[in-house]
Amino acid sequence: MQFKDYYETLGVPRDASGDDIKRAYRKLARKYHPDVSKEKDCEAHFKDVQEAYEVLKDADKRDAYNRLGPNWRHGDDFTPPGGDPNFNYQSAGFRDSAEFSDFFSSIFGERAARGPRGEAYKMRGQDRSSRVSVSLTDSYHGATRSLSFAALEVDGRGEVRHKNRTINVTIPKGVIAGQRIRLAGQGGPGFNGGPNGDLFLEIEFEPHAHFHAEGHDIYLQLPLTPWEAALGAKVVVPTLGGKVEMQIPPGSQAGNKLRLAGRGLPGRTPGDQYVVLNIVVPEARNEEQRAVYREMARVMPLDARADLRV
Repeated sequence: MQFKDYYETLGVPRDASGDDIKRAYRKLARKYHPDVSKEKDCEAHFKDVQEAYEVLKDADKRDAYNRLGPNWRHGDDFTPPGGDPNFNYQSAGFRDSAEFSDFFSSIFGERAARGPRGEAYKMRGQDRSSRVSVSLTDSYHGATRSLSFAALEVDGRGEVRHKNRTINVTIPKGVIAGQRIRLAGQGGPGFNGGPNGDLFLEIEFEPHAHFHAEGHDIYLQLPLTPWEAALGAKVVVPTLGGKVEMQIPPGSQAGNKLRLAGRGLPGRTPGDQYVVLNIVVPEARNEEQRAVYREMARVMPLDARADLRV
């Protein structure tokens, strides 16, 4: 059989630290994992990486492997050790290596591919993430959405295939943009019977005709006539929970913000709704209306650009 250079497989030197070995393994596992990789022969590469890491991460296995000597090269013919007087490979607790190569089995016997309790070596599937658009109304009241997506699964022969899936997702009350919803076990498939990863849904809000959200707070541009702003008025204001009456103070200016406490998105501390005043100036369509504006200019003279003078 051919010798396997586990250090070369992970791309690390023989004196690599445990942390270096772990980092190299994680990088290669992401690259070759069958449910995401587009590399040729990714499954075979992934198994090689797993096998190398299984040996080099464990101090006893690594010591046993290093006792073979530093002069072997990947692909060289290899004869299993006939017995090292200083180390008994088979009695070191390494048996059942059915999941790994013959080379691995020849050194460590049958238990090496199993965990401390004898279970077969397994790997958790990768977590996945996806964006989902919801309305502000769904966030305010809570909702259930049906989500369809192309999932990957591993069949009984270890082959990865695509499958269309539809799941019902609960949108909790008060969810905000950027928040993630975790769907346990809905991510990438596990390897060798390992558990599936999780699916994380990142929330984004659909555009709304009147409102926009900043965290749990809701903002609304409220149009006012000049006389409502000048004299004050009681007006009806829409909110996500329904219409409410609001008092506009006399002398209000465009851009002023008024707060409706607790009228934002639900939460441990509910958000507020901020009403931003937008004064709409009527168009003078005839001489009578233009005369009204001229009278206003005479009676209430105003230098609106005084602050712009230099």
